[in-house]
Amino acid sequence: MPGAGRLRRQGADLSREAKRRLLWIEWHHSHGSNARKTCRHFAISPDTFYRWLGRYQPHDLSSLESRSRRPHRLRQPTWPPELEEQVLQLREQFPRWGKDKLVVLLRRQGLEVSTSMVGRILTRLKQRGILKEPPSNGISARKRQRPRPYAVRKPKAYPVNEAGDLVQLDTLDIRPLPGVVLKHFTARDIVSRWDVIEVHTQAKATTAARFLDALVSRMPFPVKAIQVDGGSEFQAEFETACLTRGIRLFVLPPRSPKLNGSVERGQRTHTEEFYEVYDGDFDISPLNKALLQWEYVYNHIRPHQSLAYLTPHEYLTAPLNHLDRPLPLSTGVLS
Repeated sequence: MPGAGRLRRQGADLSREAKRRLLWIEWHHSHGSNARKTCRHFAISPDTFYRWLGRYQPHDLSSLESRSRRPHRLRQPTWPPELEEQVLQLREQFPRWGKDKLVVLLRRQGLEVSTSMVGRILTRLKQRGILKEPPSNGISARKRQRPRPYAVRKPKAYPVNEAGDLVQLDTLDIRPLPGVVLKHFTARDIVSRWDVIEVHTQAKATTAARFLDALVSRMPFPVKAIQVDGGSEFQAEFETACLTRGIRLFVLPPRSPKLNGSVERGQRTHTEEFYEVYDGDFDISPLNKALLQWEYVYNHIRPHQSLAYLTPHEYLTAPLNHLDRPLPLSTGVLS
């Protein structure tokens, strides 16, 4: 096997995912070629590791790149031209109706056709430019989003490599007593898994702006960017506070909580490991004191599976040797 330095030179042009896979294999060969130990260290499944180990070619590191999953043979149309023409006429007559409604109309005409086939016909007609969606006249039943003065969608090319590059922020309703609703804030750095948590009586923009002060002061590294959903608490004063501090603000597309999956997983952890066993006072002041103690435990004592059972503090203070310092999982599934 080529030396680690040579591998790194060869892999300079690899994608980020391929570099991760190369790191697994480097670590595997430099630690006794123990596959199970490698899987535990990087928190990956044996199936995944063995698949890439089998594909790995020492003199062709492009073998670690993801392959296209496009089938070699594509399905060809199996419907008659007359059916395609009928689908086109119905869709042009009812431009907002999808395959589920159109198939009912076709069956009323005595045509035996499946819903999936109608969907494939519509897709093919759009791909060929024959079927075009009607232009909007400006009237919409959907609630329009107000333009954001500072927040933008996170660019796909935005790099997240170091602690502070991206902190995900979210709120959670806590209902300790009937009729009582508290707003729990969690901020999570997705690289180091460092969390800052607080609870408030309301989730307002002014409250979120105060929480921003707390997370900036309690995270042991500069915060470069924050990602939030489209909630009103992350607008107005909060957005202005991010602008003033020079922190980039990314807002998620509507109905996309999975894109904030790391902090969503953190919310679950704090619920299960703190709130479900907490038997103290639920007034804001004593509750926040207890949360601050739990925050210390979470960041300094609790082993994290996604960090190969290091704490966030241990991960941040580990030597900057990537063969010894594991990469956290980007999905945020493990905590």
